[in-house]
Amino acid sequence: MENRDDDFDGRDWLEAELADTLDEDYELEISEPALSLEIRRIYRKAHPPSIPRMDYFRALLRLQSELIKLQDWVSYKKEKIVVIFEGRDSAGKGGVIKRITQRLNPRVARVVALPAPSERERSQWYFQRYVPHLPAGGEIVLFDRSWYNRSGVERVMGFASEDQVEQFFEDVPEFERMLVRSGIRLIKYWFSITDEEQQMRFLMRIHDPLKQWKLSPMDLQSRVRWEQYTKAKEETLARTNIPEAPWYIVEGNDKKRARLNCIDHFLAQFPYEPVPHEDITLPERVFNPAYERKVLPPELYVPSKY
Repeated sequence: MENRDDDFDGRDWLEAELADTLDEDYELEISEPALSLEIRRIYRKAHPPSIPRMDYFRALLRLQSELIKLQDWVSYKKEKIVVIFEGRDSAGKGGVIKRITQRLNPRVARVVALPAPSERERSQWYFQRYVPHLPAGGEIVLFDRSWYNRSGVERVMGFASEDQVEQFFEDVPEFERMLVRSGIRLIKYWFSITDEEQQMRFLMRIHDPLKQWKLSPMDLQSRVRWEQYTKAKEETLARTNIPEAPWYIVEGNDKKRARLNCIDHFLAQFPYEPVPHEDITLPERVFNPAYERKVLPPELYVPSKY
């Protein structure tokens, strides 16, 4: 693999792209309503300064440029990649997934976030509802939660019996070995945050009407059952950390570092390299002097208010 920094020296477009990214970040930041002074004080005390904003975005853009190279390699080589993101509620899984897919082709890289199973799906073989979402050649699939719901939320919340959980632990190593034998590259990430950090993030969501949709009754119960989730996590990692598909733990208290570290580690799992590309040229427009563009009715246009 070539040096990731080589293509980033002296690129004018990088500065323009950085400005656009910063604009988006500022937009999100100023859209958050004023939090109580007490929450702000507690949050700042619990969060020492992270990576400087400009350094963070430069590193993120560099990594996203590498993700595009990985995407091209996956498409060219017809590789099949599955990435599993697990961890506690509010641990940062969604933020990393968003940054991975942000600049990729959705026809190549797609996110799977399944709702609660239907009555019919509950009567199926447990892994059956996940199989249709597995990648074909040239695809990357990112599972925002996965079949590990069985040993996590389903177990803790009482949606699965202990017999079902035990059967899952017996089946999942062989299921994942089958995926790997079929040619799928399976990467598993577990996002870890502290008790205090989760509580703070939940409080931030409660006081932010733009983020309250992220808090489900199941999320709130995860606070009550913190220790049960911890025990479930420990057993899951102990019993499903197999050589063919090991777990990788991402420390998530610092969101910026978690995103950069996870993407950098993800890229390092593949022997991707530059692939052949056809030169792209813009064709000349065909001009027909006899054609006259029609004037469309004004009511078809979106009103210009800004």
